[in-house]
Amino acid sequence: MNVLLNGEFITLPDDIISVLDLLTHYEVHDKVVVVEINGEILTSESHPCTRLSDKDRIEIVHFVGGG
Repeated sequence: MNVLLNGEFITLPDDIISVLDLLTHYEVHDKVVVVEINGEILTSESHPCTRLSDKDRIEIVHFVGGG
């Protein structure tokens, strides 16, 4: 599956089906993130059940602390 992830076209492995799979693949599943797919912001509760599709536009934003 080919998607646009944070502005970059990538090919996802076949085992990535849901948003949670994607977050786990990039090792950000245990962080506070905001995920937007095709212009729609998802709730964290919907990550496991939201399926990805070819040509989806995905934005993942995570927060970094510092000072």
